[in-house]
Amino acid sequence: MGYTVVWFKRDLRVHDHAPLAHAAAHGPVLCLYVLEPSLWTQPDSALQHYQFLRESLRDLAQQLRSCGARLQLAVGEVPEVLARLHAQQPFARLVSHEETGNGATYARDLAVARWCRRLGVAWQEWPQHGVVRRLPSREQWHGLWQAHMQALCLPPPLPASLQSISLTWRDTWPAPETMGLSDAHDPPQRQRGGRASGQQVLNDFLHARAAFYRGGISSPLTAPTACSRLSPYLALGCLGMREVVQATQQRQVQLKLQDAQQAAHVRQCLAAFMSRMHWHCHFIQKLESEPELEWRNLHRGYDGLREEDWNPAHFDALQAGRTGWPMVDACVAMLRETGWVNFRMRAMLVSVAAYPLWLHWRAVGLWLARQFLDYEPGIHWSQMQMQAGTTGINTTRVYNPIKQAQDHDPHGVFVRRWLPALRRVPDAWLFEPWRMPPEVQARCGVRVGQDIATPLVDLASATKAAKARLHALRNQEPIRAAKAAIVEKHGSRLVRHTAGRRQLPFTSPQQSLDF
Repeated sequence: MGYTVVWFKRDLRVHDHAPLAHAAAHGPVLCLYVLEPSLWTQPDSALQHYQFLRESLRDLAQQLRSCGARLQLAVGEVPEVLARLHAQQPFARLVSHEETGNGATYARDLAVARWCRRLGVAWQEWPQHGVVRRLPSREQWHGLWQAHMQALCLPPPLPASLQSISLTWRDTWPAPETMGLSDAHDPPQRQRGGRASGQQVLNDFLHARAAFYRGGISSPLTAPTACSRLSPYLALGCLGMREVVQATQQRQVQLKLQDAQQAAHVRQCLAAFMSRMHWHCHFIQKLESEPELEWRNLHRGYDGLREEDWNPAHFDALQAGRTGWPMVDACVAMLRETGWVNFRMRAMLVSVAAYPLWLHWRAVGLWLARQFLDYEPGIHWSQMQMQAGTTGINTTRVYNPIKQAQDHDPHGVFVRRWLPALRRVPDAWLFEPWRMPPEVQARCGVRVGQDIATPLVDLASATKAAKARLHALRNQEPIRAAKAAIVEKHGSRLVRHTAGRRQLPFTSPQQSLDF
């Protein structure tokens, strides 16, 4: 009897899973996840991603068992695994979700397509987010996103309707060191994987924490609970974007029925959250439309801006959390322990790297990809380039780490938590400890240059020089002339209303790490 292979990738759930639902309606299915060694040797892969994946696959296996199916794990490159399956028991159909991942997954999908054509296997893919493959024009994107999000979520297949098959072989989960992850770090306080954990986080956010969303997501003190914290579950597809959007809309309706000031406030918070769901797919669409932005400047006129000035000492100090700017070093310490910092602090990290330290975004981006548990290539690389100023279409955003500390950690609670050496430093010196007189250092038990690093550069002068170099290039006529094509391909198409009149779409200025 013929069967369909359901290839799970970054869609580790059975709820609202179009490939699984379609396959279940057309005969026997084999549910397959392929652990690909080549992907785990990529420079954006980390042990925390590997462990989170393992936890999520355990949860997926349980979900499939409740549907009467079994998850088949295979270790190897996907074309070779499919060939092994086909040799043992031929199949005529392969189904999966579309994936907008890094360059390695893009090349992998091309190889799978070639294998399917050669063997006569039909491969059908479904969109998973609001990302549109082969999008003809950005003018159409918002409407397509809305249509996708409003379509009904598909329920999990019922056991009676799912005919599952399994094979005689089953690969075991490899130890991390066999996948090139022996020296990697797994943050002890990171979030745990799986749909069950994701649903718990979603429910907690919608019914309790959403009230703190507006006004709470900028400060690293309040952001860990004010932010939704759904990003790692969306990145691996433990939760579907559509179900999160619809669950949020349902919660908004419930709150609308409650005629109270607090309910109105929470509705506003959820409206702000919904805008982030839209931006999530907007940024991934950029990578889908132009995969090269993962490794080369979106605006090619910026080629050579930073490449020849790479400073390895600056990069080493940034990775070690030894820049000398307490807010920056505290964020790096938090990342090591939790695998997460909020968007504004991410923006600050990239800004410090790109401007006063004058580091190219690619190497910094690879390092941060390994630090972020919720690494999503489409969002990550778009944001890296925007913050570094190489898109050519976005406003230059430079975050001063001293001002960020003063604005978002005025009493030094965050800095003192993550930098124990500074716990006895008075508030007056906390964010600029290098200015402390020797007698104050002695009284606090802090030695600047040893217990806390001395700043790598003078912040004000280095930032001024960096902005001058960027703007000198940006103001050149050929650079300015090339902006139009980038806006046409990648710019958002929001509509501004003024004095009751509908104006032309414009490119939103809010395309930044902190939205």
